[in-house]
This record gives sequence, C-alpha cells and structure tokens, in this order.
Amino acid sequence: MIEIVPEKVRLAANVACPGCRDGEAVGFEFEYAYQPIVDFSGRAIYAHEALVRGPRGESAASVLAQVTPENLYRFDQACRVKAVAGAARLGMRELLSINFLPNAVYRPEVCIRSTFEAARVHGFPIERIIFEVTEGERVQDRAHLVNIFREYRRFGFQTAIDDFGAGYAGLNLLAEYQPDVIKIDMDLVRNIDTSAPRQAIVRAITAMCAELGIRVLAEGIETRAERDFLADAGINLMQGYFFCKPVFQGLGQIAPDAWE
Repeated sequence: MIEIVPEKVRLAANVACPGCRDGEAVGFEFEYAYQPIVDFSGRAIYAHEALVRGPRGESAASVLAQVTPENLYRFDQACRVKAVAGAARLGMRELLSINFLPNAVYRPEVCIRSTFEAARVHGFPIERIIFEVTEGERVQDRAHLVNIFREYRRFGFQTAIDDFGAGYAGLNLLAEYQPDVIKIDMDLVRNIDTSAPRQAIVRAITAMCAELGIRVLAEGIETRAERDFLADAGINLMQGYFFCKPVFQGLGQIAPDAWE
C-alpha cells in the first residue's frame, strides 16, 4: 500500500483550487479500455494505456464531446481516479499510462491529491504511473505545463509526451523539459517501411532522444513491416493494433505470432 504522501501535497490539502468542487459529479458516465504497450526486445508487456470510452464501450469522441470548460477539472480528476481503480481491479502489474489535461491543472500539488488518494486506497504504486500529455493539446501556457511535469516527476511519477511530431511546440518543449518517454505520432509510423521521409524523421527523433536520455515509443503500429523497421531503428517500445487492440474494462494479451 502507498503510505507516504509528499509533504508539499500534504500541505496543499487545505488549499482551495478554483473550479474544484469536492464531491460534485462530472455529469456523465464513462469507462476505460486498456491497450498494452510492449517492450519488443524483451518480448513482454511494458505498460497499459488507459483510453477513455463511453459506459458501454462507445468511442472516446462521444465522451470528450461532453467535456466543457465548466466540467473540465472534474473530468480530469475523475479520469485519474477511475484509471487507477480500474488498473488495480484488473490486477495490472505493469506501468499504467494516464492522459492528463494540463489546462485543467491549477496547481500540481493541489490537483494531484486525488491521484495519491486513489493509489493509496487501491494499493497501486505511484512509481508505476505515467502521466502523458498529447503534444497537440492546446496548452495555454507552456511554462505551466513544464512546471506540472517537473512537479509530477518530483512526486515520483513518470512523464510522457504523446503524439510527438503532430503539434508545433515539440522541440521547444523538449528544450525546457525532457520526459521519460516520447510517443511518436502514428502518422509518422504509418507505412514507414516504404516512406524515406518518415524513416529519416523517425531516425532523427530516435538519435535526439538517445542523446537526451529519453525512451522512444512508436504508436499506431498495424503491420509487421512497420514493426520490423522500427525495431531495426532501435525502437523497442511499441503500441498498436498489430500487437493488441484496446480491451474494454480489461487487459489485453499479446498473440505469440506478434513477437515473431
């Protein structure tokens, strides 16, 4: 069980957060599907990404369409709690990757309280949690995002930038903060085995991340040829339908032939 809460979080327990309405429901129901992230070189599941779904498995878009500026904070908080609770209920032993909304975070040490409490209640170690943010997210204040990342790392969480290569501020963000993991956008992965420009870009990202001490994860892998090129390029963390589709309220397993 989690027994230790960082002192900064403990002291923040009585700090009011604008937009925080303790105990107020989001206003709609949602659940999670979990998709494995594999360590291809180790032939093992490395982590599971929690992907929001409707209460009966409906698309993420159907859920996100109900998020408004008024319920953004409560939705972000509910996502964290539900993802951790679901991972614990399913007996997850690997890392858990949770998407967070930086525009919903007022102060990291205040807004992280529910995550620590969920981890404590459900006995899920915080060192097995990765917080990831989509690069394409319209972050209103990059300095604020960097501060969130640094605080989360200090609290013991891992951090990741999702969809790297899809937005506009990726390299500028990396100059200020180096996450544990960068996830290469699936548009760069698609048909990479036959696209010289995509190959050059991914090789450059991989070399840059190696120098910065960042692990690279390729997402959206759908074919054996894509997998093989990425493995040859030195990328071991992979995610995509080729290995396993997201499993609604469950943990996916990798078919033996996906390793071959």
